[in-house]
Amino acid sequence: MGKTETAKGPTFEEAFRKLQEIVARMESGDLALEELLERYEEGMRLVKICSDKLSLAEQKISVLAQGAEGGESTASELRAAEQDSTRPGE
Repeated sequence: MGKTETAKGPTFEEAFRKLQEIVARMESGDLALEELLERYEEGMRLVKICSDKLSLAEQKISVLAQGAEGGESTASELRAAEQDSTRPGE
């Protein structure tokens, strides 16, 4: 695990940086078919990680914005948003 990588996986920035590296290698035309398929698979996994982390951030922002409009947001609302985004199959 990297220095900033958590038990939940890489940070958004780490996953995005790795995804950019994979795209550059794939676009170079220097990879064999098997290597391309492996990089594609890894890239799709990283896309899912980035998408999940962005969704969680959007949910947290929404909860905080609603709290600012309605008085306050609670820690339980933020935890609920986080739990919703980490459920399998979503």
